[in-house]
Amino acid sequence: MSTMNVDIEATAKEHGQLHQDLWEFLNTEQSTVLPDASSLARARSSLRQSLDDKGIGYDSTRRHILDDLVPAFNLSSISPLYYGFVTGGVTPAALFADGIVSAYDQNVQVHLTEHTIATDVEYATLGLLVDLLRLDHDWHNGTFTTGATASNILGLACGREYVVRQALRKRGPANTQGVGEIGLFEAMHAAGLSGIQVLSTMPHSSLVKAAGVLGIGRANVQNVSDDNHPLRFDLDKVKAKLGDMSKATIIAVSCGEVNTGYFATGGLDEMQKLRKLCDEYGAWLHVDGAFGIFGRVLPETPEFTAIKQGCEGMELADSIAGDGHKMLNVPYDCGFFLTRHRDEAVNVFQNANAAYLTGGTSDAPSIPSPLNIGLENSRRFRALPVYASLLAYGSRGYQTIIEEQIRLARKIAAWLYDHPKYNVLPEVNSKHELLDKTYMVVLFSAKDDNLNCQLAAKIDETRKIYVSGTSWQQRPACRIAISNWRVQADRDFFIVKGVLDEVAGNGA
Repeated sequence: MSTMNVDIEATAKEHGQLHQDLWEFLNTEQSTVLPDASSLARARSSLRQSLDDKGIGYDSTRRHILDDLVPAFNLSSISPLYYGFVTGGVTPAALFADGIVSAYDQNVQVHLTEHTIATDVEYATLGLLVDLLRLDHDWHNGTFTTGATASNILGLACGREYVVRQALRKRGPANTQGVGEIGLFEAMHAAGLSGIQVLSTMPHSSLVKAAGVLGIGRANVQNVSDDNHPLRFDLDKVKAKLGDMSKATIIAVSCGEVNTGYFATGGLDEMQKLRKLCDEYGAWLHVDGAFGIFGRVLPETPEFTAIKQGCEGMELADSIAGDGHKMLNVPYDCGFFLTRHRDEAVNVFQNANAAYLTGGTSDAPSIPSPLNIGLENSRRFRALPVYASLLAYGSRGYQTIIEEQIRLARKIAAWLYDHPKYNVLPEVNSKHELLDKTYMVVLFSAKDDNLNCQLAAKIDETRKIYVSGTSWQQRPACRIAISNWRVQADRDFFIVKGVLDEVAGNGA
């Protein structure tokens, strides 16, 4: 037996204790959410800049990581007081399952029924997710991705395939090969198209990025918002754009805008109108539901009426992109892509199968091989933590988590509304309207311009909470994005209130 094998076997026995050490650390009360300057400096100075020929060994490496590097990580997933980027956390069930994922290292690519159950687990997990989001089982098609950006790429790619093929069919039944087969330039030329347009309102940057990646073009993501309500669709503008027959069209709905958490539609009626226009003009209807789509989990009570209305009709779309490592509270990286059209992703992403990539059993096609419906041929088994967390907590567990997050957001928003030194954004006519609309994001600014220019930095310097800086109507602003399963509304509000009062006092 080689020395390397002996070392690996010996250190493997320590993994159980290491897992316990990490779990105890994760559950220790942390006083700050950002590392201090000395921890960052020490960690950077400790980084090895050259490779040791013999290695430093497992024990030394373990101590280096735990003692030097870990103190310099932020607590983005661990602390409920980290309010940047809708980061979420990691539930205990998901953390356990993620350890199994690393240990067994399944490459979820081909449905091989006699080799592994990994693809079966992923397919079952998609079904559980569809149940959680209260979608029909027509939606039990899709895949897990690295996050909402990849999921939006899949959604726009399927949309691109669909709308160009619709235009091709108008040229005659012989024109059946789409972009995935003959290429974007040839397909659009044959269809008589000059471009593809994506119509949206205040789209997330990942949607614009997806348009750039797919050859649609960032400049072709066009704003069709109502002049008086920037996030809502102006259906007259939409119809006018659809009338340009030289362009194929994808309509993208923001189910949860990044700065405000607000929704691009306000009820089933608006989604029905968008669906009707898409059917009339051969357009694809995509939903960027990164975190907003989880509003569908909430109960039918007056407390959450406006949020539920913002999520109504999402089942009428053709595709939905979402983030697992946000509201699902599973580890990075995890997103999901769902579609009502079972074969559309295959038209785009089918692998030119080598013999070693085929299932080899008669029942293999019953579950599609993931390499034919997504970007990667090699994929981490990111479905297992989702499966574990959904199984452990169920729809009621997730409902409770989201309710608590909303209640914290609304407590903060109500307090800011009455505060003499802060503005809560966007401006509303009454506190009742504000609380009715608030989901799990609070956008605010300081009334004093000097303080406002450095507000995010001053808040984050306390290291007690973390907020992300942004802008609203050409003025700096701060965003509190609440998404961690550990949130306790009363406890966390007391901390947030203390920090914001402290900063406002320092800036007076």
